[in-house]
Amino acid sequence: MKIAELDGRRITDLASFHQQASELLDFGPYYGRNFNALWDRLSRDVERPVRIRWLHASTSRAALGEATFAKIVDIFERAAREDREYNALHRLEFELIDP
Repeated sequence: MKIAELDGRRITDLASFHQQASELLDFGPYYGRNFNALWDRLSRDVERPVRIRWLHASTSRAALGEATFAKIVDIFERAAREDREYNALHRLEFELIDP
C-alpha cells in the first residue's frame, strides 16, 4: 500500500494545501485546485490502495481556519467511506496525525 503524507507544517493557506496535495497524489496539470476538483480526483483518479496521512494536522487547522480545514477533511473522509461502503478491494484510507 502506498503511503502519502501531507506535511501540515508546509500548509499555510488553501493554495499551499492544493499545491502539496496535487504533487503528493499526482493530480496532474489540469487539477482545478478547488473542493470539487479535490473530490473528483480523490474519488476517481487516485490510484489505490493508498493511505493518506495528514501529519501536523492541528498546524494546518490553525493556518486554514476551522471551516476550510473541516471541509477538506470531510472530502478525504467521504472518499475513504465510499471505498469502504462499496467494499472496494483496494481502498483509499485517510488519517489525521499530530505528533
